[in-house]
Amino acid sequence: MALEQHQIDKLYSLMEILRNIDVGLVVIDKELKIQFWNDFMENHSGSASAEVKHQVITDLFTDVPNDWFRKKVDSVFLLQNKAFMIWEQRPYLFRFDNYRPVTGGAEFMYQNVTFIPLFAADGEVTHICMIVYDVTDTAVHKQGLQKANQELAVLSQTDGLTKLYNRAHWEDCLEREYKRWQRVKQRACLLMLDIDHFKSINDNYGHPVGDDVIRHLAQLIQHNAREIDVSGRYGGEEFAIILGDTSLQDAALLAERLRKAVEGSVVSSDGQSLKYTISLGIAALDVGVQSSQEWIACADKALYSSKENGRNRVSLYSPQS
Repeated sequence: MALEQHQIDKLYSLMEILRNIDVGLVVIDKELKIQFWNDFMENHSGSASAEVKHQVITDLFTDVPNDWFRKKVDSVFLLQNKAFMIWEQRPYLFRFDNYRPVTGGAEFMYQNVTFIPLFAADGEVTHICMIVYDVTDTAVHKQGLQKANQELAVLSQTDGLTKLYNRAHWEDCLEREYKRWQRVKQRACLLMLDIDHFKSINDNYGHPVGDDVIRHLAQLIQHNAREIDVSGRYGGEEFAIILGDTSLQDAALLAERLRKAVEGSVVSSDGQSLKYTISLGIAALDVGVQSSQEWIACADKALYSSKENGRNRVSLYSPQS
């Protein structure tokens, strides 16, 4: 009798531990009816154990997708093995509010869940125990790290002054476009441009005004270029745009539109107003171009031609010129 009482005491002690453990414990039967519901689940759901016992879990918690949940538990009953749900796959099983002070910005509790088969004396799986872990801290920190890494990746590709691609990333894009052309021979053009008499702008108005002119041109490039175009600051006051799937004639139309937009605009900076112009050169990608760097050289020759012929114009590269 003393032994039996000892066993009972151990059982009650175990039940007390399970009730107060800092994870959710839920036991359900094959009909998805709740048989055990510990304090963690009571505190976060607001539903007492007596209220939920013998209730179908998917009826009580409509956030639990019935078809998905049924397949999950059926696999545990059938295979007699554990199953898992992690927050990256599904943020939560039970939508509970997040009360953690460190991650107070999270709208809900992120959860990992382990589904454990419970065996009867004859070896049959009659119940499943779900262990619900609060992983909000881990999830929020990981998401924050991912966001920070994404922002750093963007910063590493972006020119700080203009918010266009920087030269290193833009040249990587150019190399990819050149290699794509080698494979499929799809037409493409390269547009190079720079600000006319930029040194005079810096000398007469000051470098802060010069920076505003560069930013102004970057905004006009973004406004006039297409979404598929790849625009970057090549260096100083020089810019470049990769025009994929574009004929030389269409590239010239875009360049002329950009030239007119610049010519017709006024930059206001530091209490001063000024106008400026740009010169542009375009080179189409063809069989005579042997590398991405040679493609740049061809567009740069066309740009130099615009400079030599009076500036504020668009010139097209020709192998014969």
